[in-house]
Amino acid sequence: MTPVSGGDSAVDERGGPAAVIAPGERGATRIADRVVAKIAAQAAREAVGPLPPEAAPPHATVVVLSRSQPRSSGGTPVDAVRVRVHLELGYPCDIGDRCTRVRRQVVQRVRALVGMEVPEVAVHVERLHPAHAHGVAQGRTR
Repeated sequence: MTPVSGGDSAVDERGGPAAVIAPGERGATRIADRVVAKIAAQAAREAVGPLPPEAAPPHATVVVLSRSQPRSSGGTPVDAVRVRVHLELGYPCDIGDRCTRVRRQVVQRVRALVGMEVPEVAVHVERLHPAHAHGVAQGRTR
């Protein structure tokens, strides 16, 4: 039986009404972990802003939690991911503020673009790059 669209109601190939399938039984869209990682990395780049030329761009790894956690308001299944973002930052800067902005941006962008909840964003600052003024002798940074 192949449903054929006929205005507001679906009909099968013989002209009779097609069986209505409940929304929870129709299937689901799966988003690949690497897609979520790319979105998280882009969100981190947006939040960090310009970096020193020698700094590596932010990258993210994604750890997937249970694919069908019940949402507290209604029991609808929701996808959730935990994200680890690795950063290199220019220094001096407010490291805590930058990490907070990255967490907030990653949560908002992943939720908006793929509809997944992000209960945890771990931000790892791997390296700090001192910002040297032009014409100043480079030495030890205090």
